[in-house]
Amino acid sequence: MKKEKLIRAALSDGSCELVLKNANIINVFTGEITQGDIAVSNGIIVGIGKYRGKKEIDIKGKYVAPGFINAHVHVESSMSMPEIYSMEELRQGTTTIITDPHEIANVGGMTAIAEILKAADRAAVNYFVMLPSCVPATSFEHSGAELDARQLSYFKNDPHVLGLGEMMNAVGVLALDKDILEKLDTFSEMIIDGHNPLGTGNELNAYITAGIHTDHESISYNEAIEKLRAGLAVLVREGSASKNLEAIMKGIIKNNIDTTNLAFCTDDKHLADICKDGTILYCIKKSVQLGLDPIKAVQIGTINAARIYGLKRIGAIGCGYHADMVVFDDLENFNIIDVYKDGVNIRDIPEPKNIRYNSSLLCPVNFAPLDEKAFDIPVKDQNAVIGIVDRQIITQKLFYTREQLEKGLSDGSVNKIAVVERHNATGFHGTGYISGYGNIHGAVASTVAHDSHNIVVIGDNDSDMIFACEQLRRIGGGYVIISDGNVIGELPLPLGGLMSLKPARELIPELDSVIRKAYNLGVNKNIDPFITLSFMALPVIPELRITDSGVFDVTKFEFIR
Repeated sequence: MKKEKLIRAALSDGSCELVLKNANIINVFTGEITQGDIAVSNGIIVGIGKYRGKKEIDIKGKYVAPGFINAHVHVESSMSMPEIYSMEELRQGTTTIITDPHEIANVGGMTAIAEILKAADRAAVNYFVMLPSCVPATSFEHSGAELDARQLSYFKNDPHVLGLGEMMNAVGVLALDKDILEKLDTFSEMIIDGHNPLGTGNELNAYITAGIHTDHESISYNEAIEKLRAGLAVLVREGSASKNLEAIMKGIIKNNIDTTNLAFCTDDKHLADICKDGTILYCIKKSVQLGLDPIKAVQIGTINAARIYGLKRIGAIGCGYHADMVVFDDLENFNIIDVYKDGVNIRDIPEPKNIRYNSSLLCPVNFAPLDEKAFDIPVKDQNAVIGIVDRQIITQKLFYTREQLEKGLSDGSVNKIAVVERHNATGFHGTGYISGYGNIHGAVASTVAHDSHNIVVIGDNDSDMIFACEQLRRIGGGYVIISDGNVIGELPLPLGGLMSLKPARELIPELDSVIRKAYNLGVNKNIDPFITLSFMALPVIPELRITDSGVFDVTKFEFIR
């Protein structure tokens, strides 16, 4: 019996498959560093102390932490398949992820979720799923699917499922929308993630009372501390576009706030950034650089997330826990020496090959024909302009006079932006104005457009914008850069228009290249050219957004006409 074998190994009978000897162990239970051997049998840590085993590795005083936990991530935003993504997370010390697949679900619905749960079985990490609560994110945009509580409940008992993903429709919660309340009731005994940017006061209280457990949208310490005081677990986000860690952690450190209810997450991060910086490893290192105690930083990146999400036997170097371990040199640089997943060195874990997904997710880009006047928009005496905020995904609601707008369009500080429905060729498309993207000559377009994932395109002239949409159709979705009717750069993402079918070693150079070309076109270097663009289409984050039905005022929850 498995239990009998583990007990015998724990009694130090020499049968352990692996013993890491002479380790400095970060004990996340007590906040101490202890010395000893770590004994592993059948992928489980069975003892800490003095042990012998079949394979003994003297790590000579190096530090051992639990495998890191990414508490909230959209794998699709890496543009790589879950199996590919998992290997890159592993290399950076993350052995557990909690993902909300609402990106691909907005494209492929129930089929997409079923495929992601199959991928979770194949993934090299502990791959947990929060079922998408808002497909589509709002009722007034057009995605490729709609999911109600009954459909979501079909997946409730899957072992990978922890609960309900981020409830982005906070307005619907407070308005007592019946469909939303049904979802909240259906998952009331499970974890429910929140999404409430700038939520405050009684409205925040009501939102939490509805059954929400977590929130990852805080962009400042004041916002985070109000949510913590109200009982939410705050997931501190550091992604490719949203970089909130420094602002939040500086306040936590300065005010000596208890960190028990904090965890780290990336939300949306490009694969190239992951390979360069890591995900939770980066958050831990950055927090220590800001002055946080290293052990507390490790606790936030491991056991805290496990407790918030009710993960058993994950997130600690402790008896009976998964032997998910990170070996590193010191408590300052955190240079990774080795990573173990269930007691296996990740160097011995084979790279994923021959990955297959349901062919229906290899979606064509299907939009109605666009004539030369498709993106016409009149200049008025008062014109709403979406204002991009550097290094954030919130926007400003700006109003330009006729003269200001004409000047901005002339000098390149203002561009046109449009969203084109691309799932069912309905003909819906909305156009508006935007500032802060950069002084570009041409167009940048993407089928990654949160969360309905229609086409989002930005440019200084209609001809290149229309050509960019047509080029996305030709390549089956992805990123394109157009100038003077020429393709300057492109990155095909044929899996749902969101993910590449290529391995990381091929995808990352292509991604780096297309990002570099976007900056060369004139995109603001303080933003990610594509992730920032993708969030301009998400009508649940303040203040202004663009959908396939027009410019939307999130603060008033109405379209600007």
